[in-house]
Amino acid sequence: MAKAVRGEDDAFGVYIHWPFCAAKCPYCDFNSHVRHSEVDQKVFAEAYERELVHMRSLTGGKTVTSIFFGGGTPSLMEAETVVRILDAVASNWTVSGDAEITLEANPTSVEADRFRGYHAAGVNRVSLGVQSFDDEQLRFLGRLHDVAQAERAIGLAREIFPRMSFDLIYARPGQTGEQWERELRRALALSADHLSLYQLTIEPGTPFFDLRARGKIRIPDQDSAAELYELTSEVAAEAGLPAYEISNHAAPGAECAHNLVYWRYLDYAGVGPGAHGRLTIDGAKWATATLRNPERWWQDAMVEGHGMEEFSQLLPMEAADEMLLMGLRLSEGVDTARFAAMAGIDLDEKRVAFLEGEGFIERLGQDRLRATPAGFLVLDAIVADLAA
Repeated sequence: MAKAVRGEDDAFGVYIHWPFCAAKCPYCDFNSHVRHSEVDQKVFAEAYERELVHMRSLTGGKTVTSIFFGGGTPSLMEAETVVRILDAVASNWTVSGDAEITLEANPTSVEADRFRGYHAAGVNRVSLGVQSFDDEQLRFLGRLHDVAQAERAIGLAREIFPRMSFDLIYARPGQTGEQWERELRRALALSADHLSLYQLTIEPGTPFFDLRARGKIRIPDQDSAAELYELTSEVAAEAGLPAYEISNHAAPGAECAHNLVYWRYLDYAGVGPGAHGRLTIDGAKWATATLRNPERWWQDAMVEGHGMEEFSQLLPMEAADEMLLMGLRLSEGVDTARFAAMAGIDLDEKRVAFLEGEGFIERLGQDRLRATPAGFLVLDAIVADLAA
């Protein structure tokens, strides 16, 4: 793999979605599927290879700077499957010698034992779905591991991979600030240089949504959740992992390169069932999405060479609004000159001034805006106001 010298705008990511899970978590609305018979990974790997060829036909020559295996549960993949997919990426594009290659993993003991195989395949960063350091809460969240397995997986990941991160979910039913702070400090003591800390959200179509509708579970109200968010930011920053995005914390220089591709609104190819992508073709931004059902996606990929169900050109204002929505999640904010170049018009200065006066956004130099900590709590409303 050739070493590439690049600037921020040259970053290009490849997202690989592995949709299979051992069990469906009750809060999850991702495209994940449980199969009670063994998945034929060799058969599916060929479909990924075919769709990668198709993506190359759309993008032309690129240098891949990040690859991310998400899901689903990618740690259910055999190391040989990961090798085949990474080889297919490298055969279609140039892969930078310092490319970040991340694989999401669940910390069950069986999957953790596969870590050495993934590292040998080329994975250099692992992201663990820990979610809690409380066994009772792990059962509530539908997780298949316990705290001891999570700690073992974290230790093994730190030993094997150059970089490691893990996720936690907070703002759970009945959770107090004191309880969350203890759990968070335990996480920080075990972490390396990156943590993803998400508030529990109740999404339509999930078992938790139905339970809440029947009054069986209640999550903290908006004010309590805001207090937990502020506590999270303060404690993580004190430990040397400030927030660089609403829910992601890292030591300086340890930010997730692949996720920065999303939030900086750069190009990435989305491959596999239910994967989304954004590609620039002849100067225009295009949205891609693949079929969500794994078997239907596989059939189309084998017959047509891809499983895409959406391939649509975004209007300039649509792309600019997406860039604004993603970029304001970052502590570095957004480039207002880039917005103007994409949209063909400047941001409304009266709206900018109003939101600045309310303390929701702030200027970073002449051409950059970012949300304040208060603004992060109402980000959707800020974006809607700016983009109106």
